[in-house]
Amino acid sequence: MKRICVFCGAKMGARAAYAQAATGFGTAMAARGIGLVYGGTSIGLMGKVADAVLAGGVEAIGVLPAALKDKEITHLGLTKLHMVESLSERKQLMFDLSDGFAALPGGLGTLDEMSEMLTWAQLGFHSKPVGLLNVEGYYDSLLEFLGNATNEGLVKKAHLELLSSEVDAGTLLDRMHSLAGAA
Repeated sequence: MKRICVFCGAKMGARAAYAQAATGFGTAMAARGIGLVYGGTSIGLMGKVADAVLAGGVEAIGVLPAALKDKEITHLGLTKLHMVESLSERKQLMFDLSDGFAALPGGLGTLDEMSEMLTWAQLGFHSKPVGLLNVEGYYDSLLEFLGNATNEGLVKKAHLELLSSEVDAGTLLDRMHSLAGAA
C-alpha cells in the first residue's frame, strides 16, 4: 500500500489516548513508508496523524473543501493540499488517491466518510481495505450495531467482514496490507 486515507476527528476528544493513538498510527504508517491522505487540517486528531507522518519523512496529502478553509485550520506543512468545492468531491479524490481507508476516533464526518467507503466496498465499487482503530473501545458500540444488523438479516456477514477492527496501529496496518495484497 502506497497511501492510506485516514478519517478522524478535527478535535482531540475527551481522552488523551486518542491523540496518542493518532500520533502512533501516523508513526506506524511512516515506519512502513505509507503516505497519508486526509482532511488537510492541522488541528485535532487529524493534525496529530499528519504531523507524525511528516516527521517520519513520508508524504501527507490533504483534501479540504474551500468552504471549510476558514472553519478548519489548514495544515501548512503538507506535501500537497488539494482544495475542492464539495464534500462529495473531497471523498472521491480521497478515494482516488488512496489504497485503503482507516478510521480513528472521530465524529459524524468520520462516520460518514468511513461508512461511504465501506458501502462502496459492499457494492463492489472497490476492493480496498477499510479498517477501524478501536482506541479504548471507542468503536465498540458501532461494531455491536453492525453485528446486530447482521444478526437481523440487514447486513450480510460477508459485508461485515469487509471491515477490519484492531486496537493496535501496527496490527491494523499489517492486516490492511495483507488484504490489499489479496485484492
